[in-house]
Amino acid sequence: MGVWLNKNDYVRDLKRVILCFLIVYMAVLVGTDQDFYREIRQAFKKLALKLHPDKNPNNPNAHSDFLKINRAYEVLKDEDLRKKYDKYGEKGLADNQEGGQYESWNYYRYDFGIYDDDPEIITLDRREFDAAVNSGELWFVNFYSPGCSHCHDLAPTWRDFAKEVDGLLRIGAVNCGDDRMLCRMKGVNSYPSLFIFRSGMAAVKYHGDRSKESLVNFAMQHVRSTVTELWTGNFVNSIETAFAAGVGWLITFCSKGGDCLTSQTRLRLSGMLDGLVNIGWMDCATQDNLCKSLDITTSTTAYFPPGATLNNKEKSSVLFLHSLDAKEIYLEIMHNLPDFELLSANTLEDRLAHHRWLLFFNFGKHENSNDPELKKLKTLLKSEHIQVGKFDCSSAPDICNNLYVFQPCLAVFKGQGTKEYEIHHGKKILYDILAFAKESVNSHVTTLGPQNFPANDKEPWLVDFFAPWCPPCRALLPELRKASKHLYGQLKFGTLDCTVHEGLCNMYNIQAYPTTVVFNQSNVHEYEGHHSAEQILEFIEDLMNPSVISLTPTTFSELVKQRKHDEVWMVDFYSPWCHPCQVLMPEWKRMARTLTGLINVGSIDCQQYHSFCAQENVRRYPEIRFFPQKSNKAFQYHSYNGWNRDAYSLRIWGLGFLPQASIDLTPQTFNEKVIQGKNHWVVDFYAPWCGPCQNFAPEFELLARMIKGKVKAGKVDCQAYAQTCQKAGIRAYPTVKFYPYEKAKRNIWGEQIDTRDAKEIATLIYEKLKNLQNHGKRDKVRTKSRADFSQLYTVPYIY
Repeated sequence: MGVWLNKNDYVRDLKRVILCFLIVYMAVLVGTDQDFYREIRQAFKKLALKLHPDKNPNNPNAHSDFLKINRAYEVLKDEDLRKKYDKYGEKGLADNQEGGQYESWNYYRYDFGIYDDDPEIITLDRREFDAAVNSGELWFVNFYSPGCSHCHDLAPTWRDFAKEVDGLLRIGAVNCGDDRMLCRMKGVNSYPSLFIFRSGMAAVKYHGDRSKESLVNFAMQHVRSTVTELWTGNFVNSIETAFAAGVGWLITFCSKGGDCLTSQTRLRLSGMLDGLVNIGWMDCATQDNLCKSLDITTSTTAYFPPGATLNNKEKSSVLFLHSLDAKEIYLEIMHNLPDFELLSANTLEDRLAHHRWLLFFNFGKHENSNDPELKKLKTLLKSEHIQVGKFDCSSAPDICNNLYVFQPCLAVFKGQGTKEYEIHHGKKILYDILAFAKESVNSHVTTLGPQNFPANDKEPWLVDFFAPWCPPCRALLPELRKASKHLYGQLKFGTLDCTVHEGLCNMYNIQAYPTTVVFNQSNVHEYEGHHSAEQILEFIEDLMNPSVISLTPTTFSELVKQRKHDEVWMVDFYSPWCHPCQVLMPEWKRMARTLTGLINVGSIDCQQYHSFCAQENVRRYPEIRFFPQKSNKAFQYHSYNGWNRDAYSLRIWGLGFLPQASIDLTPQTFNEKVIQGKNHWVVDFYAPWCGPCQNFAPEFELLARMIKGKVKAGKVDCQAYAQTCQKAGIRAYPTVKFYPYEKAKRNIWGEQIDTRDAKEIATLIYEKLKNLQNHGKRDKVRTKSRADFSQLYTVPYIY
């Protein structure tokens, strides 16, 4: 299906399609809380169904037009491609010109995002999954694959089930076709797989039949619900105890006349209102006097808010409910629950200085959200000691201006007044706000503006320049919070909203979002890695302890050309304007950290030292060279010509030039040294023709160097010595086995190690050696104890 297009026309058309996507669907999203990626996916689906070549057989341009639309969607949905496009325009996509294939029309009609159009089902992707299931709410998640027929068979039932339990728990879906890594991490190996999640408990997999009734029964087992039967003996105490805690009662009175709520409805309401309202029922046939004292003469359901008068319904604030439907009753009660505490301008600073707060900012009558579910925040954040309130900016505009609050929003204040706070930029729905509040109060990220921007601060800062409408920006924020907890006391973290502070962003030449920069007095370092806490921490570690040496012509001559006999170097010749060089740099640094102590790693700026690079015959960027141990051979270096420039591939390439640290074993030496010898051994059983074996070989050499002096490393060629490998129980290549030695004992079968990472193997081996040592100490103690006991037992008895 490939068609070659003129490159200039292609990128121009691609740019136009991307721009069209952005303008049309950003306009839809402005002022809403919907998921940008979900909207883009839905928009693409509509275009795909309309413009697909299968539906336009008479259009000669249908294929090429659809390629452009498909490519635009790929760029917008992929964080890395989107970042490249934002920062470098169409040039940034030069290395990623895929997009020559697409699915059939039927795929986009039936398989593309099965649950995207269902309001009761939340499609979770990798960016928001953890935040959702750790929010404190109960989640039931369907992991599915678009091409799975069983998943499609379940879909109608899953939709009906979602409507049935709406408000009782969250119903989610994960498309494992789009998020394979997430599904693998959650142990999903068949489709559909259904799991219950709640923060603080292990995930529970559903194994029952796939009927709506069975799904409801299973879900209800995990819903926290308590319904209390009220009678004369417990009525007053139960009501007063709840009222004292600020909790009201929903009571259904069952009498001969009228209808009271069924036991199933009561249980559902108890789950829906968990922590907000107590649920009870009373049998007026047996509690006739109590019902009469409450003026209850027929079956009815009433909500008694805290402080309500119980003995005179005419003068109390009791809410009588006329519906028998759980969802309708739930919504009516949620609307009648008290609003959040309103903080005043006079007390704001003092209140924020003594407690942690989640604060809603509004402007006059304009509310932040009409979602009654947000009233659950107070209860769900109680365990985190976070109070929830609101502030009217129209009553004190100066306060909001100083906080850079210019429109309705919410923010977390961390118990230090208005100095330490963070504005929320996610979706204004319960689970997203819960995740933000819990993360923010325990992290060290601050909202910045002109007044507190660390331009001349002596302490180092990491500043994230972002725009709230940018999905990669919103995905980065929780990762910054995670990283800030690890670097507390070493580095401060701040975020700057470029839609509010355009002047500051222009001053620092911010051209793409997000742009993350470390300010260390006069030194400025821009972060180029992926948007994950782990890689941010790697970047900071590399700034504090550089793994790559920045070379000049002088230091290149001293360190590389005049290197010691046993030293080796890998050097990257680059230019700052070169996009492949920019992509390589974080991978180059990551590789260097894994080679510390084995290979020296450097880089040289060929824009700054152009004449030197020309003299060294560098004709392209990046040029990667390996300088081996000095010898009399004519060549002085090896150039890297591999296709992949990631840290793993480069490390394997570099390690391949190091002299062998492991020992090649024959059947005789394997038997003498490993099976009958007195040393610990780790052995790599391989075949020369095996691709994975070739990839693992440098990693095994790295392992041999890491464990040198404590464990010997050997290799057995199973093609040459098939009988030896067969006797060792080898059934696949490569196989790694550990042969520990303990007191003349040897496990001749060895202990198989499944990982192929040198550091992980070394860690496992050291743990096993430690266990052997502890076991030996225990044996000595037992032997001594037995000897002492024996000595006591054989002492003659003296009369």
